[in-house]
Amino acid sequence: MSNDRSMERSFDSAKELAELLAETGYLMDDALATIGFLALRLGRPLLLEGEPGTGKTTLAEALAEGLDIPLIRLQCYEGIDASQALYDWDFPRQILHLRAVETAHNTGAGADEATDVEKSLFDERFLIARPVLRALRESPAVLLVDEIDRADDEFEAFLLEVLSTYQVTIPELGTICASPPPIVVLTSNRTRELHDALKRRCLYHWIDHPGLERELAIVHSRAPEVAKILAEQVVSLIQQLRNEADLLKPPGVSETLDWARALQTLGTTELDVETAAATLGAAIKYREDADRVRASLDRMLAG
Repeated sequence: MSNDRSMERSFDSAKELAELLAETGYLMDDALATIGFLALRLGRPLLLEGEPGTGKTTLAEALAEGLDIPLIRLQCYEGIDASQALYDWDFPRQILHLRAVETAHNTGAGADEATDVEKSLFDERFLIARPVLRALRESPAVLLVDEIDRADDEFEAFLLEVLSTYQVTIPELGTICASPPPIVVLTSNRTRELHDALKRRCLYHWIDHPGLERELAIVHSRAPEVAKILAEQVVSLIQQLRNEADLLKPPGVSETLDWARALQTLGTTELDVETAAATLGAAIKYREDADRVRASLDRMLAG
């Protein structure tokens, strides 16, 4: 990937951004294209909330691919702390280095090196750069902070500070500042509410499941090998499952693509009840949902 710092993240319109990402297979509606365009032009983080499978993570991947810059992903989880996001020290190598210095000192060799052991232990070569630090150092890049709602309040506060200045201070090495700042995309499945302070720092957009026409266009773009009639049947059925089946976990676009590809792999040219029931696991991930869907497949496919 190119890492040309002269790259300007500028588009004349939201339409240009949408066209660029469409070349990667990511299709945006006008509202998402507009907020994405503004985030790039204003240099603001983009916070995307929505149900799982609506394309939040994929947008960050498409931005990195379309702009030909690195994608650096920070996967959040309960208990994640600043050291796991920012940097850490390679303690085993530091210990080996310390022993080597002590040995040299004891044998009378390398006395000059042994005079500043503490400083040598915190040399750049022992630094382990985690995703946030990597994004600051390697920018221009896309920093994807995935599922920020899974992290706790303390981590959210740490991230807010970093996003406010795009710089971090490592006591032993000094301050590292990103120029230009990375493109930051945060995603949330809304398992908990994020704090207002973080939301104020970002531009916000709720990504909903696409309508029938756009989802069909997504399938044609991302899975062109799937026959047209089969794609139409799968998308139509998925839309009914979301709108009518009252599922615990409605299938997202990623499940639509998985199901269409699975059926294509089996050589299916037209969806029927038996084949749909046999391959339901590609789209439905809860037993209760699967039972409910199987009981309704006759009616939904007939419709």
